Amino acid sequence: MRRRARQVRALYRKHFADYRKERQLLSSASFFVTFATVRAITHAIRAGVGPFRNVTPGGRHIHHMTFGILGLLLVGYLWMLEIGTATNDRRSSRLTSATYGAGAALTLDEFALWLNLQDVYWAKQGRESIDAVVLFGSLLSMGLIGKDFLRELAKLGRGIEEQ
Repeated sequence: MRRRARQVRALYRKHFADYRKERQLLSSASFFVTFATVRAITHAIRAGVGPFRNVTPGGRHIHHMTFGILGLLLVGYLWMLEIGTATNDRRSSRLTSATYGAGAALTLDEFALWLNLQDVYWAKQGRESIDAVVLFGSLLSMGLIGKDFLRELAKLGRGIEEQ
């Protein structure tokens, strides 16, 4: 098992030695995971299932787009200060890239709210095309950026079955 973990780490280092390529992968992965998670949570809230509830301080509903905008503003400010952009600080680079992807997902998930200036999240125009475009776009970008790594990772996985 440890040998396999070392092989995965080596593959990752090989394909993402360029920090810009790693940033693209992490922001795309974060975008997809955040989008899927927020969709699951909003469905749970609507169904009244689980611990999740709407955020309504003082009776005012705060849309998750607000948190996405705050995340994007924070990352933009940090990148303006060149925090998380240098090759010598891989940790902050990874963190700001993941935060950027999450912020973009939270914001774009409510794109119909921007477009219609009303809450149509559960209406047909608020869901169908946005879901398809965002989901496909995030998967496509993640696949294009990390395709060589993912291909070799799949080969490595098949090697596990053969042993």
